[in-house]
Amino acid sequence: MSETQNSIFASYEKDSKFYDEIFDEKGNVKKVYQTLFDLYSGHSSQDFAKLNEKAKASFFNQGITFQVYNDKEAKEKIFPFDLFPRIIGQKEWDVIERGVLQRSKALNHFIWDIYHDKKIIKQGIVPLDLISSSENYLHQMIGIDPPGGIYNHVSGTDLIKHSDGKYYVLEDNIRCPSGVSYVVCNRTALKRALFGVFNHYNAHSVTDYAQNLLEMMESVKPRGVDEPNCVVITPGVYNSAYYEHSYLAKAMGVELVEGRDLFVENDFVYMQTIRGPQRVDVIYRRVDDQFLDPLEFKPESMLGVPGLFSAYKNGNVCLVNAPGTGVADDKAVYTYMPQIIKYYLGEEPILNNVQTYHCSRPEDMKFVLENIDKLVIKPVDEAGGYGISIGNTLTKDEIQKVKKTIMASPRKYIAQPIMSLSVHATYIEESESFESRHVDLRTYCLLGANKDFVLKGGLTRVALKKGNLIVNSSQGGGSKDTWVLKS
Repeated sequence: MSETQNSIFASYEKDSKFYDEIFDEKGNVKKVYQTLFDLYSGHSSQDFAKLNEKAKASFFNQGITFQVYNDKEAKEKIFPFDLFPRIIGQKEWDVIERGVLQRSKALNHFIWDIYHDKKIIKQGIVPLDLISSSENYLHQMIGIDPPGGIYNHVSGTDLIKHSDGKYYVLEDNIRCPSGVSYVVCNRTALKRALFGVFNHYNAHSVTDYAQNLLEMMESVKPRGVDEPNCVVITPGVYNSAYYEHSYLAKAMGVELVEGRDLFVENDFVYMQTIRGPQRVDVIYRRVDDQFLDPLEFKPESMLGVPGLFSAYKNGNVCLVNAPGTGVADDKAVYTYMPQIIKYYLGEEPILNNVQTYHCSRPEDMKFVLENIDKLVIKPVDEAGGYGISIGNTLTKDEIQKVKKTIMASPRKYIAQPIMSLSVHATYIEESESFESRHVDLRTYCLLGANKDFVLKGGLTRVALKKGNLIVNSSQGGGSKDTWVLKS
């Protein structure tokens, strides 16, 4: 790789086992990255170290942090950000966008069906016990029609690019997908550190997300409401995503509230203000189902609002996302996504599923137990990269322990082949140079009443530890700015 000699890319090692987003098979810089590569190569390692510190300062000054939990304590950390952006061409993005929207629409049909007619279950396409055994299936939602007919207003779809150069969906997140604030803040940080690079590329803006989120929320207002009052409800400052909650509320120009700020009277929701009670019509909730309403769910919850679910059930307030959407967030349901898309939309899936084995099926269980060393084992209801076991990194004793865990609770686990996540040039502080690191992509899709929107950017997450495949920030991952080109 002659282009990398005597530059901050000098220590970059290419591995033919993985799809490299920067370099082609011959080791040459891909055309779309050439200008960017030349610009970055013009900086010395000392220059880039200073720029990296400038980006970190930008995040610190914006208060962009997240909580990492372990057995002993919770630590607040600055979100790691890499200065080398990921570029996605317009044609490539069109496929991603259509595929993400297709999945979101199919899942919305699916959620309506399983809380109403259950046709997909009656016709034997999705097994009854898969739904009835889900911890996230809420019997309280049976027969409820949310305003606008939308359940999964906000969806986050996680994609990887495999060694074959194709995109695969790892999972769909439709309970409370997080991270979109980092998409916007990544762009801000990169502009502050290296503004000049934007003069050479025509990339879509990512700052329109909040406006589209507000328009979507207003589109699902309750009947009889002309100008809806929208709010964001947060569990509070100690939540790992509190920065995002406050950012989105501020960007939309709506109130950020906690449960104690709201009350219900005659099945209507009100917010306490210095000017007296003010009716609330749409709530973007970042509080989990079981904590929403102590009268309906966990009685000990101090985060929710007593009577909120009754107001929702009577159509007087809209909750974004709807309670009970987590049943489709289940990684076991992911196994059936190709059939779900065909059943509700009459279409072939635009994006590929990863081959997935659900341990509750005897044949799948047998295969998983015999091939753990070649598989990734995931709990169906965890997020943030917690509970994952990557087979080829386990000792014999650890494999036996994973087998026992699966056999004790087969419904709770799926397994997938160890996918070869694509790699991208990433600045590593220790070596003061660029090295290859694995990346994925989280996209953000909004569904409203007669409105849909996919953010043209998404969150590229980076596994900062060498060789690591887990990109979640809670597991030591970082992120990159993601450019979707206009042409």
